[in-house]
Formats: sequence, C-alpha cells, structure tokens
Amino acid sequence: MSALSDLQATLDPSRKSWIESANDSTNDFSIQNLPFGIFSDRHNDARRVGVAIGDQIVDLVALQAAGLLNVAAKTDVFARDTLNDFIALGRDAWRSVRIQVSELLARDTATLRDDAALRARTLVRQAEAQLHLPVQIPGYTDFYSSKEHATNVGAMFRDPKNALLPNWLEIPIGYNGRASSVVVSGTPVRRPNGQLKLPDQERPVFGACRKLDIELETGFVIGAGNALGEPIACEHAEAHIFGMVLLNDWSARDIQQWEYVPLGPFNSKGFATTISPWIVTLDALEPFRVAQPVQEPQPLAYLRHDGAHAFDIRLEVTLRPHQAKQASTISRTNFKHMYWTMAQQLAHHTVSGCNTRVGDLMGSGTISGPTDDSCGSLLELTWNGKKPLELSEGGTRTFIEDGDELTLAGWCQGDGYRVGFGACVGEILPAQR
Repeated sequence: MSALSDLQATLDPSRKSWIESANDSTNDFSIQNLPFGIFSDRHNDARRVGVAIGDQIVDLVALQAAGLLNVAAKTDVFARDTLNDFIALGRDAWRSVRIQVSELLARDTATLRDDAALRARTLVRQAEAQLHLPVQIPGYTDFYSSKEHATNVGAMFRDPKNALLPNWLEIPIGYNGRASSVVVSGTPVRRPNGQLKLPDQERPVFGACRKLDIELETGFVIGAGNALGEPIACEHAEAHIFGMVLLNDWSARDIQQWEYVPLGPFNSKGFATTISPWIVTLDALEPFRVAQPVQEPQPLAYLRHDGAHAFDIRLEVTLRPHQAKQASTISRTNFKHMYWTMAQQLAHHTVSGCNTRVGDLMGSGTISGPTDDSCGSLLELTWNGKKPLELSEGGTRTFIEDGDELTLAGWCQGDGYRVGFGACVGEILPAQR
C-alpha cells in the first residue's frame, strides 16, 4: 500500500481496536483519532510523549524501545517534556507514527494484543496518568473570527445597525497575547486584579475583576514555521498546522473595558489561557471537513483558497459551582460557524513577513453560533449581566464566581466513533489579596 492509502486506512470508520473502550461511540479517543500529548504517571515521573486511545495512553518511548515504532533516522524524540522535537520532524513523520500506532492498535493485530508483558510496558491507564502542557509555546496569537460573536459584542457596546467595524469583513482581526500564561487543563486560575472604571466614579479603582468570563475557542499549533520575510500562502497554510486543541481564553471584561482603548486587551487577557492536553491532528479531522460560511465581500487575493476549510466540531461549555453535584450546560455551538478559517488566519498573520515557529499557538477567537444558547461567552449569554443564567441545581450566574469550574468539550461525531479533544477544565480561585 502507498503512504496515502495507509493514512486513509487510519480513518476507516469500520476499523476497531482491541482496546474495547476505544470502540465506544461516545469515547473521545477512538482509533480514528490518536491525538498526541505529554504525560507522566505514578510509576514513572518522567514526562514523555503519548497517544490517547480509549481509556489508555500508548507510551511512545516504550513502544520505540520495543522496536515497534520506526521514526526518521531512528531519532529519539519521544523522551521529551514537550512535543516540539517530534513536531519539528515534519508532516511525513507525524503521519508515519500515526499509521504505525493505528496498525498496532487495530483489533486484528496481535503484536501488542496478545503480549501481556509488552502491553504492561507500553500502556498506561489515563486515570493513573498526569497530563502536561503538550508543547513549548514560543508565541501566542488570538483572533476574533466569529461573525456572530463580533456582531453580538458590537451590538452590545455600539450601534446595533453597525455592529461590525469596517475592517472586520476584510481581515482576520487578531492580537498577540502572552504565551507565558498558557496552562494545561486542570490548572487552577486565579481571579485577576486590575484597574476598574466604575460608572459612578471619576477615576479608576484597583481591585479584583468583577466580570470574569470565558471565551470558548479552539487553537491550532504550528507544525512547520516560516522564515522571517517569507509569508505562508493561504492555499498552503494547512500543511503548516500540526493539530488543534480546545482553548479557553479567560477574560476580565471590566478590566478590558477600561484598558483596551487604544491598543486592545492587555492585563484583561494575559493572566491565563487554558488549553486541552491532547493535540488532535488535522489528519484525524479530515472526515469532518465542511464548507466555511460564504464570505462577502470576496476576500483579497492573498486570503482566498479553494475547497472546504471548516470542520464540523461540536462544542459545549458546562459550569459547576463549588461543591455542586452536577454541572450546568450553558452553551452548545459548532466550530463550522467560524467566518475566517485557520488557513486565512495563518496567511494573514504571516503576510507582512512575520515568522512563525514550531509550537506557536493560534486561538480562533470566541466561537458563537446563530442562536441565543450557542454563544461562546457569558458576556453574550447574559447580555453583559442583564439576563442571568439559571443553573440546574438552583441559583444564577451573570459572570464567573470564585470556586466555579468551567469545562469546555469538543468532538466530531462519526458513524460509530468519535474524534474528540478531551476536557479543557479550569477552576477559579479567589484574587490575590
């Protein structure tokens, strides 16, 4: 078989694994998925590269040591605390590893299935593992690419008849954020302090954020960078993307409202951004590719690409108050609603000659859909606090309170299988006094 045929075989919906939990159509980590991440466990505290499958993690260090995983030039890239060295090998290497792991985990392959000692060395239960930030992130950029979100915010704070500013339909709006404060799912987030301009006060006051919010986003990780002064063409941009994560760009709305003029958000966004620990490759998402929304006016030439460049990724947000028994679902939406595509975002990011590097993280911007319950922020869901949300165990929310746990989930639903991202979780701690 050719390499392309082997790759297609990894996406075959009829392929099943001998790890039965992976065959559950509601499990994020089917054999069609095989996302990459960094983990350690109670028996081995060394951080290393793994692949999620069902309720297990395949230890790629152990798999390579057993002679079951061939990598270009037999490079040792899996005994690392980030994925950067592996990603830097290039797309052919990513695909080769994916193909080999898929074959080893396929139901009819006996190599691991029938060797208990080998399974014990190469498999770790997810429940017994600790997941870590999957990449070293040299730079982080956040976009503003949902037309529904931008329209809602524009209508809220400006003239509803002119909700979108003139440049919004021409360029993917973005800003450079703080890579240093990107954290992995499960990391507690402390409520930020900052300047607040209260409506009845002449001057700002200093204090804890009172309007803490989420931003339901995805992010993509750069797999192949570009040299300074050499832009990435829109039609080639997806070849530079390793994969996607869920991303919660926590936002201090009241701090932001005071600070953002004239240069945009600063302290209101720089305190924390949470991402999910598993990076889902674009190859795994390929069966869920769909057409992006119609763009009017037609973008300038450097932002044009043929074909479908959106993905049918279902997204959900839940909120669980401190000590509550169950979480309340507060939003359901879909990545396919995004107006500007990842390829267009990357092409615009580099058109000036800006270079990107392996591991760079690009946030989609808040993802909102066309209905009231498909908004990706509490700012929209409660219309800046004017319409409190009812929680399932009683009580309401306008913005996030201390002790609240917010969870982002995302998945593509195939025929009898799921390609999911796992959870993106953060609990809010009180502000530093």
